[in-house]
Amino acid sequence: MIKVEAIVREERMEDVKDALRAIDVRGITVSQVMGCGTQLGYTHRVRGSKVAMNMLPKAKFEIVVSNEDWAEKTVDAIVRAAYTGEPGDGKVFWYPIDHAVRIRTGEKDIEAITPAPLPVVEEE
Repeated sequence: MIKVEAIVREERMEDVKDALRAIDVRGITVSQVMGCGTQLGYTHRVRGSKVAMNMLPKAKFEIVVSNEDWAEKTVDAIVRAAYTGEPGDGKVFWYPIDHAVRIRTGEKDIEAITPAPLPVVEEE
């Protein structure tokens, strides 16, 4: 199992979600975060004075996939969707995950991250 984390421009969040959906990636967590990379934010004028805006709004994606092939597909989809060519496009990180547990069923490892059938709810 591999965890892919991507930090991208907030305005590219929907494009990245669509790209991941298009390759059938499920189990996505998205957080709105603040941060800066090598560009160190930007300057903004407030009441005539320059003010450094060091922390910029970003979207952070967290995805766990079953193997190296899925990790490559996931990273490629994110990079294509998030790319603008300007500083601040973001970063993608991936690293191995040793174990996972699906809380609802107790399934472990690969079974914990594969789509599980939803419980049947009987209508009255």
